[in-house]
Amino acid sequence: MTVTGHRAAPPCHQHQAEPPRHGSSRGGCTPPRRRRGPLRKTLGVALCLAVLGMSGLGWFYLRLSGDIGTFDGSGLSSNRPEAISAKGENVLIIGSDARSDGNNSLGGGSKDDTGRSDTTFLLHIHADRRHATAVSIPRDTLVTVPPCRLPDGTWTKTQAHAMFNSAFSVGETRAGNPACTQNTVEYLTGLRVDHTLVINFKGFATLTDVVGGVRVCLPKNIYESDLDPNRSSRGKLLFNKGEQVVSGENALNYVRIRHGIGDSSDMGRIKRQQAFVASLVRKIQSQGLTPARLLPLAQAAAKSMTVDPGLGNAGKLISFAMSLKDIDLHDIKFVTAPWRYQGARVAIVQPDADELWAALKADRTMDGRDARGAKATATPFVRVRPNSTKALIGNGIDVAVYNGTTTSGLAHSVASTLTEHGFKVIDITNADHPNHGTTVIRYGSGLRADAQTVAGLFPGARLRSVDSSGLDVVLGESYSSGSSSSGLPTVPASVANDARSADDDLCSHLSYG
Repeated sequence: MTVTGHRAAPPCHQHQAEPPRHGSSRGGCTPPRRRRGPLRKTLGVALCLAVLGMSGLGWFYLRLSGDIGTFDGSGLSSNRPEAISAKGENVLIIGSDARSDGNNSLGGGSKDDTGRSDTTFLLHIHADRRHATAVSIPRDTLVTVPPCRLPDGTWTKTQAHAMFNSAFSVGETRAGNPACTQNTVEYLTGLRVDHTLVINFKGFATLTDVVGGVRVCLPKNIYESDLDPNRSSRGKLLFNKGEQVVSGENALNYVRIRHGIGDSSDMGRIKRQQAFVASLVRKIQSQGLTPARLLPLAQAAAKSMTVDPGLGNAGKLISFAMSLKDIDLHDIKFVTAPWRYQGARVAIVQPDADELWAALKADRTMDGRDARGAKATATPFVRVRPNSTKALIGNGIDVAVYNGTTTSGLAHSVASTLTEHGFKVIDITNADHPNHGTTVIRYGSGLRADAQTVAGLFPGARLRSVDSSGLDVVLGESYSSGSSSSGLPTVPASVANDARSADDDLCSHLSYG
């Protein structure tokens, strides 16, 4: 019988699966389950999808981490530049033309050829994380290659006037020697490289496929003979003049074209490579910088990429890429290390190059802005003049002074200051050339502490370990002419005026000549 005004209670099961809960007023009866509303159902489905998605990403991360190759960090120099105190980073990106692991099918040549660095960028990510500067280092540049580790564990001797791309070939291995290239860049620039990435032909081609192609521009029709000048005929048409989208092997051919455009030089090719990378960055940003978007890119690159141990897993690689998401295209700049032809090779131009490295270290942008970030505490590069009264005791440390500028009498003036502070000046003369940009304090084995004492009179000077038994100061233009009015070095006009932004017109500034 049903009592009017009350809903009938559901019947109890005769055989309970478990005893009633303590304190229940319903005995062994199970209360009816409340029906879920639409919102609760939606949230439940979303949570399940999120869990499944994260599980998938987690599996993908684990799989990707297993694909990433790392090089041996024991090959890095023990005399590296000091890390900058701000939050900026320097990342060395090397394009390898190694023919191993099937790369010869794309680039030709023997799979047993020694790996070489075909393209190199030093990417400086400014401390404010809103600016980035990529500096191309020409492969034919004459540089000093410092001691590098060989496969048998021994170290080479310093090589002066060597071609830059020879550093990657030290040890004559098919995989190349990324650590030696990193050592060379640090020695050249005085900047500490935080991470190094090497990508080969296959990785590059696959990466362009994954993003759906990259838009490029060519100033003329391109034929097979422009890619291979040894051909007896011009061959078939590879690219039409003007804008087009390239991917895979076509993208690789685009960045490798050297002959038949402009002055047919590697320097001209660098211009097109910068334009290509700018377009690639633009394409990736347009698709969205999120972990889900970046994972396919990372997977494409990882199988053909070698990184330093600090980027040796997917989490670190994706985290690094995500740290760049707030940089506007206009604030991503591409420049080339100051250069001039020296015969068939390329020489670094001073003092412009040293001014560029000093400006990057101080987080100055191409247009002269301070990009250290609001919380940065980087020390300004303020010159100490010869009449400085700074309290510093030299304790009889032997120092030689070299004038690396065109300012007459500068070495003698500085020698007097050193003597006043208790240093013993053992030689005063001119440097090997009069166009050093930054003051350099060179020190031999066991003299780093003395060099740091001398550096107290030369804020902003670079310390450099050399194969000698002495200590000397090579005065640069940064000392003779002072620094910028803000107390910070500035990018030389020769570099800033030649910079490309990632949002520049595709068809502009594609070559020299």
